[in-house]
Amino acid sequence: MARAVELARASVAKGGGPFGAVIVKDGEIVAEASNRVVLDSDPTAHAEVGAIRAAAASLGTHVLEGCEVYSSCEPCPMCLGALFWARVDRVYFGATRIDAAEAGFDDEALYQELKCDLDHRSLPIAQMDRDDALLAFSDWRAQADRTPY
Repeated sequence: MARAVELARASVAKGGGPFGAVIVKDGEIVAEASNRVVLDSDPTAHAEVGAIRAAAASLGTHVLEGCEVYSSCEPCPMCLGALFWARVDRVYFGATRIDAAEAGFDDEALYQELKCDLDHRSLPIAQMDRDDALLAFSDWRAQADRTPY
C-alpha cells in the first residue's frame, strides 16, 4: 500500500490525479501505475486501469488470477468493473470513495447513478437495434477457437 500512496503523491507532483495502484503476484510487484487522466487527455487512464494493462502485458494474459491489487483509493465503478473482468483475487484500498468525493472527484455520484433505472440516469441511455447487435454474439458462439473470458 505504501507504494500505491507513493505513486499517488508523485502523480500529484507531476500534475496528475492523486491515485496510484500496484499489482502483486506471488509477493512481487508485477505492475504499477498512477492516474494519468489529465496528463494523457484520457478519461480512462485511472491508476487501476493502467496497472491492469501493465500487469496483463507483463504476464502475457488477460486473466490476473493470483494477483492482488493495492490502490491508494477505493476504486471507482469503471476501475471496479475492470478489476472484476481481470479476475484479480483481492483488492486493498486506502482512502474511500467518500474521501475522493470530498476532494472533488465524483466516484460516489457514479456509484449512486448505477443504482438508478436507465430512464432515471443523468446520462441519457437507450437500447436500439438489438437484433442486429445480437448477430455478434451468434458469430462469437460459432467460433470454435474463441478464447473465453
